[in-house]
Amino acid sequence: MRNAEFEEDLQELSSAEDFLDHFEIDYDPKVVHVNRLHILQRFHDYLEKDPKEPTGEADCEAYYKSFLRTAYEDFVTSDALTEKVFKVLQPQVAFVPMELVRK
Repeated sequence: MRNAEFEEDLQELSSAEDFLDHFEIDYDPKVVHVNRLHILQRFHDYLEKDPKEPTGEADCEAYYKSFLRTAYEDFVTSDALTEKVFKVLQPQVAFVPMELVRK
């Protein structure tokens, strides 16, 4: 289990800027302003996909910081439409049976 006390402290952070400041990650305010929700969602996605279970505050700090930095850097070199973090931006494939096309 991840460090519950450390994660509880993170509950007080509410914006991408709060997280970046907390982890002392330098950032361009223009990049964050345009992509704040995408950065936080990508950060969350990285955490969810990683099976590692850090222990201790120092390990948790480094673990979270590395994923947040990566999430932020994804949007420094790319944009929200390219990264497609949210489902609404992902291509949707719809199947329409031929019988319905002729009606």
